[in-house]
Amino acid sequence: MNRKSIKIGNMALIKELKNKTVLITGGAGSIGSALTKKILEYPINSVRVLDIDEHALFRLNRSVKDPRLRLLLGSVLDKERLEMAGNEVDIVFHAAAIKNIEISEFNPIETIDINVNGTVNMIKMSIRNKPKKFLNISTDKAAEASTLYGTTKQLSEKLTSWAGNHIKTTKFASARFGNVIETRGNVFEIWNEELKNKKPISITHPDMKRYFFHVDEAVNFILECLALIDKGEVFVPKMKSYKIKEMAIKFSQNHKIIGLRQGEKLNEILITDEEKKISEEKNNMWVIKQYTE
Repeated sequence: MNRKSIKIGNMALIKELKNKTVLITGGAGSIGSALTKKILEYPINSVRVLDIDEHALFRLNRSVKDPRLRLLLGSVLDKERLEMAGNEVDIVFHAAAIKNIEISEFNPIETIDINVNGTVNMIKMSIRNKPKKFLNISTDKAAEASTLYGTTKQLSEKLTSWAGNHIKTTKFASARFGNVIETRGNVFEIWNEELKNKKPISITHPDMKRYFFHVDEAVNFILECLALIDKGEVFVPKMKSYKIKEMAIKFSQNHKIIGLRQGEKLNEILITDEEKKISEEKNNMWVIKQYTE
């Protein structure tokens, strides 16, 4: 796979981040941790990482050792905690979510609480605290959603776009992308575990295709979007689609077909045909416009 990062106008990004206070929800997760480390390369004031996983915060702190890092234990469902976390913040990256498809299907109330109501809480906090910019981190599962997870992320996009159109004190937008190879709980982690235990690796369907890129590409894309946020846009990178079976064969010739999970699609899409009609196409992304006025 091509590990070449999406190019960023470095001076523009320095201008965006210089002396700023940044809040990242779900910031101790795979993408959040990588985003935190990348942002700390810039002349920022501080990065506040809000997460419910105490051990993940501990690991992040051990790996970073930067006095500008602030570790905040808390949930996006705790409105008082969000008020403290968001006080005098300039930029918000909202990455907190329940992401596992199977877990979300069996825990719909909790999934809706975190992914939808948590986003509502973050938007309301932003109305009160007035950060300059708010970027919601979404997923390709939100395009023509067929799972509860995808549906909740689709709703989080719509809530963020509504905020972008109607709240004048903060600029809101979403970044939607496919699978990130290094994230926890993905297919590669499962395959490595199965290989370690000398078991055949699991493939849901031999014809399944998915979009993949590396965590550094995901972080660079997120930061590129930061300068483009204006009025409720959804930013979608142009990613390459890979056949899962062909990727599996590179791990092992010994595999088993386990069947699709509930609501799972053979082929995810990054952007719908209807969305393309209201999009601006750039070299490396689509910018879905959400103007409703």
